[in-house]
Amino acid sequence: MNFQESIEYLYGLGNEVLAMKLGLENITKLLDALGNPQKNYLKIQIAGTNGKGSTVAFLESICVSAGIKTGATTSPHLISITERVKIGGVEISEKDFANYATIVRETSEKLVENFRFQISNSKLENKESGIPNLKSEIFLETVPTFFEQVTAIALLAFDDNKVELAILETGIGGRFDATTAANAEIVAITPIDLDHQKILGESLAEIAAEKAAIIRKDTKVFVAPQKKEVEKVIYGKCREVQVEPTWATEIIETKVYSEENYPIISTSFKTEKDNYSKVVLGLNGRHQFINASLAIGIAETLREFDFKISNQDIWLGLETARHRGRLEFYEGILFDGAHNVAGAIALREYLNEFINQPITMIFGAMRDKNLTEIAQILFMKADKLIFTKPDNPRSMEMAELLKFVPKNFDRENVIVTETVADALNTAKKITNENELILVTGSLYLVGEVQKIMNNKSEI
Repeated sequence: MNFQESIEYLYGLGNEVLAMKLGLENITKLLDALGNPQKNYLKIQIAGTNGKGSTVAFLESICVSAGIKTGATTSPHLISITERVKIGGVEISEKDFANYATIVRETSEKLVENFRFQISNSKLENKESGIPNLKSEIFLETVPTFFEQVTAIALLAFDDNKVELAILETGIGGRFDATTAANAEIVAITPIDLDHQKILGESLAEIAAEKAAIIRKDTKVFVAPQKKEVEKVIYGKCREVQVEPTWATEIIETKVYSEENYPIISTSFKTEKDNYSKVVLGLNGRHQFINASLAIGIAETLREFDFKISNQDIWLGLETARHRGRLEFYEGILFDGAHNVAGAIALREYLNEFINQPITMIFGAMRDKNLTEIAQILFMKADKLIFTKPDNPRSMEMAELLKFVPKNFDRENVIVTETVADALNTAKKITNENELILVTGSLYLVGEVQKIMNNKSEI
């Protein structure tokens, strides 16, 4: 397959959430058939509700700064699927992605052929001597899902490029997420909150149990500060498998100052081993302190695995980290994929502290999100509100979005657009140079807007 054929094939497997199948059997058998590439390097798995991608970004930046051959896989992507597989901080080429996708597809389809062959043979043998032991062969009833195959592509690419270390962002949950099949030696859990309740459970305890399931015996475990209900679950899981968790490092000082009218936060961290003074994080927002502290703790522990990481490497990595679509200013527009309540709170706190201009908010969301609370948190921060529908089967319809507009919001400043391109055009027309356009509500929306901006002819 060429690159276009590979993404058409993968998208043809169905939406990565709607077509998701819980369980590790498929991905485990697929990796086995591929020769278990994940066994050839150290793995770090990051789970949680908010901050997974940012923690990956900080840690990847630190490791690359230290000269470690590092692979990283994150999700979802914003513009190109190649963003999901990075080596040395650089996403792989379209050609390489297509090559690995072809190998994974052919292997997946061969496993399904094995199943059909086994069933055919079993019918013949059943007439004579009974049903044979099918477990002696590797086979699958159906091809692995989009996310399972993309995870396999990443793990295969890391092995082929001889990475020393791979950082894996969990997709949804943890217990049955495809990345969990890699059996990471180090695991970390970012702040856990309500999200994907239909899949993970309605309570914080249920969700925490799904995410804490990545903790296994003999793993190094790092945990961000959590709500008491979540903390109890994580401690319980650690006791069950007899491991001692390490909690995020202490934040000892923050200072806000301005450089050319741009807000800067200087932060200092303290661990049992070192101090990191006056760090200006590469990612915006005070909520990033926790993600950075997790990355620091993991980076220091990597020294126990014979990776040479200096204090300067950690400091430089934190300052140069980048994570697109999360409080990111791009061509004068602020992007933030605040897709759940915790993310909305973090965005509002940033707006309250650093943004003084009137805001034109472009907003779109997925149907499974808690829009009641998100709307209460964010919508009154906007002076003008533009609703749109990202090109995704999970997107919420305009009529539904309108139900969440606060009663005291000026309805004359609420605009409904048919497409994301229309929303961007409208925002540019009604927003003057002293005002700010904010794109939020979904990372899929953020990605679609940025893709349009990169292809100026579509605007």
